[in-house]
Amino acid sequence: MLDDFLSYQAKTTPHPLGLAIKRAKGSYIVDQNGKKYLDFIAGVSACSLGHRHPAVVRAMKRQINRYMHVMVYGEYVQSPAVELCKLLAKHLPSSLEVTYLTNSGTEAIEGAMKLAKRVTGKSGFIAAKNAYHGSTQGALSLLGVEKQKEGYGPLLPEVEFISFNALEELEKITTETAGVVLETIQGGGGFILPTADYLLAVKKRCEEVGALLILDEIQPGIGRTGKLFAFEHYGVTPDILVIGKGLGGGMPIGAFCSSAQNMEQLTHSPSLGHITTFGGNPVIAAAGLATLKTIINKKIMAEIDAKEALFRELLVHPKIKQINGRGLMLAPILENPEQVSKVVFSCMEKGLILFFLLWEKKGIRLSPPLNISKREIQKGCKILLEALEEL
Repeated sequence: MLDDFLSYQAKTTPHPLGLAIKRAKGSYIVDQNGKKYLDFIAGVSACSLGHRHPAVVRAMKRQINRYMHVMVYGEYVQSPAVELCKLLAKHLPSSLEVTYLTNSGTEAIEGAMKLAKRVTGKSGFIAAKNAYHGSTQGALSLLGVEKQKEGYGPLLPEVEFISFNALEELEKITTETAGVVLETIQGGGGFILPTADYLLAVKKRCEEVGALLILDEIQPGIGRTGKLFAFEHYGVTPDILVIGKGLGGGMPIGAFCSSAQNMEQLTHSPSLGHITTFGGNPVIAAAGLATLKTIINKKIMAEIDAKEALFRELLVHPKIKQINGRGLMLAPILENPEQVSKVVFSCMEKGLILFFLLWEKKGIRLSPPLNISKREIQKGCKILLEALEEL
C-alpha cells in the first residue's frame, strides 16, 4: 500500500510520514502491522472526541439510513443542518445567530472574506504575520509567511500584515479595510495567545473605521481551550466567526457565523452570493451535531483546565524551554528544529503520535482528543520525556 500511496496519491511534502492505518478508536490508532499508537494530535485538532466516538458513529448511521445528499446547500430543509445551526446559535452571542455550513475551514474563510466585502463595500484586508487560514487563493492571500506563497501569485491585492499582539500597528486598519482576519490563538505560529486587551483593541479600531473583525477559531474552537470558543476568554465578540476542524468530530466541516442582517446580504443582488454543493451535507451535519451535543452535555470542557495543568506538570525537562498555548492546544518549545524532528520520529517508534507546527519549527504540536484520559496523558508524556532524554 505504501508503494501505491507514493505512486498514485498526491503528496504535500517530499517525505510524508507514511504510517499505513488499519483502524482507529478513542485515543488510539493501529497500523497495518497491528502496532498501536497513542494519538496526541487527533487529526490536527479535528477528532475532538477521538476516533469513532460512539455518539458520532450512531448519528451518522441513523442519518445514512434516512437520506444522504439530496440537494445543494440552502434549498431543502434538512434537519441535521438546521439543528446544528440552531444549537450553535444557542451557545453564541446574538450577533452571531446565523451559520453558513461549508465543507472546510478554508472554504469558511473564503465565505467570511466575501461577506466582509459585501457588508462594508470595501475590499482591503488586514491579517497577521505568521498566520495560517488555509490554502485556497483568498485564504492563501491572508497567509502570513511570504516564502510559503512563492510560485502561486498573483494573489489578492490590498492585503496588509500586522504583527500579532502589536498594538502600535493597529493604525494600519483604516477606512479602506473591509475585514481584519485573525486567529484567536495563532496556530502555525506557535500557539501564541493574544495579550490581555489585544483583541479588544483590534475590535475597537475596527469599529472606529467601519471594518469587520473576523476571528478564525478553526483550531481553538469547539471546546479545545476549556470554553466553547476561545474568544470567550478575552471579552470580545467578532463580527464574523469562522469554525471547522473539531466541529465535525473527525468529518470534514466548516462554518462561518454572523448576524442575520449581515448574512442576508448573500441572498440577493446577486442571489447565490456564496454557494456550495456539499456544505451542510446531512451526514456530516449529523456528525457535527452529535459532536457539539456531546462536548456541551458531557461537561468535557470542565476538565480541560485540569488536563492542561497535568501536561504542564509532567512535561518538565531541560530541553523544553516553555510551553505555549492554552487548554489542549499546547506547544512545548525545544532548543532547535532538529530536536523537534528527532523527538517526533522517536515518539512514533515508541507508539506516540506527535506532529509539527507550520511556522514555529522549534515547537511540538500537542492537540489530543478533548476526552483523553489522565492516564493516557501520563502515558504519552512518559514516552515524550524518554525521547527527550535520548537527545
